[in-house]
Amino acid sequence: MTTKSKPNLTSSNYYTREMDRQYMSVSQFKKFVECEAESMAYLKGEIDRKPNKAMLVGSYTHAAFESDEVFDQFLQDNNSVIFKSNGGKYADFQKADALIETLKNDNFAMFAMTGEKERIFTANLFGVDWKIKVDNVNFQNGFFSDLKTAQDIHKRYWSNKYDGWVSFVEMWDYVLQMAIYRKVIEQSEGMTLTPYIVAVSKEDIPNKAVIHFDESRFEFEYEYAEMKLERIMKVKNGEVDPEACGKCDYCKSKKKLQGTVEVANLIWE
Repeated sequence: MTTKSKPNLTSSNYYTREMDRQYMSVSQFKKFVECEAESMAYLKGEIDRKPNKAMLVGSYTHAAFESDEVFDQFLQDNNSVIFKSNGGKYADFQKADALIETLKNDNFAMFAMTGEKERIFTANLFGVDWKIKVDNVNFQNGFFSDLKTAQDIHKRYWSNKYDGWVSFVEMWDYVLQMAIYRKVIEQSEGMTLTPYIVAVSKEDIPNKAVIHFDESRFEFEYEYAEMKLERIMKVKNGEVDPEACGKCDYCKSKKKLQGTVEVANLIWE
């Protein structure tokens, strides 16, 4: 089935399970890489995924830059989670307010977030139909951008994927995300846009940066995605059985011990 014959994607159905069955997305791709068994259990309707506090805070921050109407609606929909009984906000959302103000007080950061908000695009990449929803798309100035929060924008992490120390951008697969977004927009609109990440840290004094990418990074991500997709789509289409990671909440809930584990395997399995 091609994207032309699929149901029309809208803001109201974009995140539904049915649309996840119809399309691949960066978040779904990453979930399959993390655990095939959990991903298939979700797509089959055997489990639900409820947003945690961190996800709600992230959505709160994004809503603040989308529009006043969207932000007000988010406050109404999540009033009991955001506000205490005395009317004050819980600490996580107070922290988010500081991040929001940090960016709103920076003209360059705000320019990097100008454009159409939450624009949906679809395209076929590597023989698979993808859907993306982009924070900001600025066709006039030839770029798109995505807002990211980070514990510390200069913190480094060890990555098995890259076999080395990396930034938060690589650790959480934001290079992959920007590469896929860029290619989907190119296929859909016939324009090659420049991607940026607008990052702000969760430190007591928030740090900020507008991050660009050397284009040489994208080829690796396309090769990586194409390589992983071969198996992912076989699993998704029911051609092969999904493998369990043994570590996620879903796998832990299904776990049955069969024997013992040697000490060294606790950090390598």
